[in-house]
Amino acid sequence: MKRFDTRQITLAAMVAALYAVLSYFGSIFGLTYGAVQCRFAEALCVLPFLFPATAPGLFVGCLITNLMSTVGPLVDIVLGSLATLLAALWTAKMPNRWLAPLPPVLCNGVIVGGMIAWYEVGFGPGFWAAYAFNSVSVAVGELLACYVLGSILLSVLPRVPYLNQMIPAGRMPAART
Repeated sequence: MKRFDTRQITLAAMVAALYAVLSYFGSIFGLTYGAVQCRFAEALCVLPFLFPATAPGLFVGCLITNLMSTVGPLVDIVLGSLATLLAALWTAKMPNRWLAPLPPVLCNGVIVGGMIAWYEVGFGPGFWAAYAFNSVSVAVGELLACYVLGSILLSVLPRVPYLNQMIPAGRMPAART
C-alpha cells in the first residue's frame, strides 16, 4: 500500500475543503443539486490526473457536500460520493489530459442520473425515461465543469513551480518552444 506524505495529505485536505466550498457556492445559484446541475467543484475531478493523491480529497469533499443534499440524502451521500471516488480513481489512470475529464462525466451521468431517476419515480413506469433525461442533464453539467473549467486547471496548474514538482513523470505537459 502506498503511503502518502504530509504534502499529499495536505493537498487532499485542501481539495476536499475547496470542493465543499465551491459546491456550497454553486447551491446559492441552484446549480449544485438536482436533475439539472453544474457543480463548479466538479472541475476539480480532473486533478487526480496530475495529482493522484487528490482522489481521497475529492471523495471527502463530495461526501461533505452531499450531507446537505436535497435529493434523497442517504442515497446521495452514498452513491453520489462513490461516483466521485470512482471517477477520481479512474481519472488518475487516464493516458492523457484530453481524456482526464471523461471519467467524471461518465460516472456521474450513469450513477447520479440513475440515482435521481430512482428518487423521482422509483423503478416503476417512467424510470427509463427519467433515467435518460437525468443522465444526459447530469452529464452535460459534468461536461461543462470538467471539460471547460477542468481543462483550464490542467493547463494552468503545471505552470505553478511549487505544484509541478508534485506531478508524476509523464504527466507534465510538453514544453512550448
